[in-house]
Amino acid sequence: MIGLLIALISGALMSIQGVFNTQVTKSSSIWVANTFVQFTALLVCLGAWIIADRSSFTALLRIEPKYMLLGGAIGAFITYTVIKSMALLGPARAVMLIVIAQLIIAYVIELLGWFGIEKQPLEWRKVIGMLIAIVGIIIFKWK
Repeated sequence: MIGLLIALISGALMSIQGVFNTQVTKSSSIWVANTFVQFTALLVCLGAWIIADRSSFTALLRIEPKYMLLGGAIGAFITYTVIKSMALLGPARAVMLIVIAQLIIAYVIELLGWFGIEKQPLEWRKVIGMLIAIVGIIIFKWK
């Protein structure tokens, strides 16, 4: 139950953040806004680490494979693409497409067992669910 609540909060925060970041780019540039977003995220994370964690950063040196450390770099491009898609499509359409892309890629990662994830069997009900979601986007966009 707590996982469901956290996921819902995450989705809500991502939508709000996307709108905020898109508005910030109107007074600056996309890379200035992105830099500010990533910098403020760093400050929040450092504050949370100081208050709640204090584990050693040297643990990062033991991460294998090393490409798993690219999450922050990917995050910069996530912020960029969210800002651009919201500016071009509007928040609702952009988020729908973003969520569908996340769902499809996450399922492919599970099916193929990429990045150390345990491989899962194909389940047609999940494929049908994704197709229904795609149909929902088409209906939402239909004028």
